[in-house]
Parts: sequence; structure tokens; C-alpha cells
Amino acid sequence: MSVEIGQDALAQEFVQFAVDCGVLRLGEFKTKAGRLSPYFFNAGLFDDGAKLGRLAQFYARRLLASGIEFDMIFGPAYKGIPLGATLAVELARLGRNVPFVYNRKEAKDHGEGGTLVGASLKGRVLIVDDVMSAGTAVRESIALIQSAGATPHAVVIALDRQEKAIEKGQDVNYSAVQYVRQQLGLEVCSIARLADLLQFLTRQQTPNWSLDHARVLAYRQRYGVEEGTVR
Repeated sequence: MSVEIGQDALAQEFVQFAVDCGVLRLGEFKTKAGRLSPYFFNAGLFDDGAKLGRLAQFYARRLLASGIEFDMIFGPAYKGIPLGATLAVELARLGRNVPFVYNRKEAKDHGEGGTLVGASLKGRVLIVDDVMSAGTAVRESIALIQSAGATPHAVVIALDRQEKAIEKGQDVNYSAVQYVRQQLGLEVCSIARLADLLQFLTRQQTPNWSLDHARVLAYRQRYGVEEGTVR
């Protein structure tokens, strides 16, 4: 089951929260892919207890509404570690207590050793991350989860950029989210999408917001993907 996010109240609430926190900024930013983007999303700026707690609430609400079933949470190093941990805490608060595990970038050669910390990987695993630009981190997580004998089942992210991925230095006609859904076979849900940011900007009343909307829309028209099947 693919979970599509429309212009819903939860997404709009999240976009407002991200803007208020300075996590989602408008202007001109160069992405890792080398594109000039009119917006930038930096989940690392959810940088105190109150922000992380509310972020976890958004993840949990979206995830529970999605109907996606899973047995445990995996937080890929590095950003996925606090995201997965706070999501696990929030789900437990809501009565859904599940195991949590994360990985190290480098194996530990003393103590318990290895690259995994926390619960044993088993069953259907939910991967938690902030955004998905190329799907590389997800593919690495899938390999790690499968090597432990568990099943990579789904991914939950904060923002779906809904833009073309880059393979071998070239734009392709599908996004990282579409690739993970359709080629890797994992369910994916996001708290919000680029379409939700555009909807948010249409409700703002100042000239600057109008200009920002025009820039984001132009970016979407240039780099955006059509919903549908990856070819």
C-alpha cells in the first residue's frame, strides 16, 4: 500500500511547524545534486527537546494513520538515530511499544562489538529518516537489515521532495521515493510533500510569500516527477 499525502491538515500543520523552527527555509540553496533550490529542509535544526518531541508526534500520527504494519524501528546513522528513538518513545506513549535499533558507521571492536545497537533485528522493520534524496541510505539500510535475517518493510520520512532523482550524474524520470516503492518494494509514507509546501504558500498574504510560491512552483515544474510507475 502506498500512502499518498494530499493537501491535508496534518501536512499543513507540519509545514508551518518546520517554517517556525527554521527547519524549512526559503531563498536560494544549492543541493547535494547541484541544483539551485528555492527551499531547504534541514531536520538537524529540530535541535531541542520540545521540537524533537513535537516532531515525533507528527511522525507517529502520520504513521498510525497510514495503516502500515511493522514489528520494530530502525534508525540509520546518523540522522535516523534520534528520529527513530523519539518516534519509538512517542509510539510507546500512545500505547504502541515496539523495539528500536540503530547502526554505527564503524564497527565497534570491543564490548558487544558489531555495528548494531539496541534490539535484535527481526520481523518487519520500519526505517525512519528525514528526507530521501537518492535512496542510497535506504539501500544501505535494506542490505544491513537483510543480512541480519529481518525484513525491510517500510520507510517513514518527514518530507517527500517529489523531485527527479539523479543516477550516474543524470536526471531520471522518477523520484527516490518512487524508486524505493516500486523497485525495492518498500512502503513509504511522508508527513508532507513538496505539494503541501506549495499549498501552504498559496495561503500566505505577503508579497514575499507570493514570490516564494512562484519560485517553488517553477522548481517543481523543472525537476518534479509525475505520480505513476517508474520506467
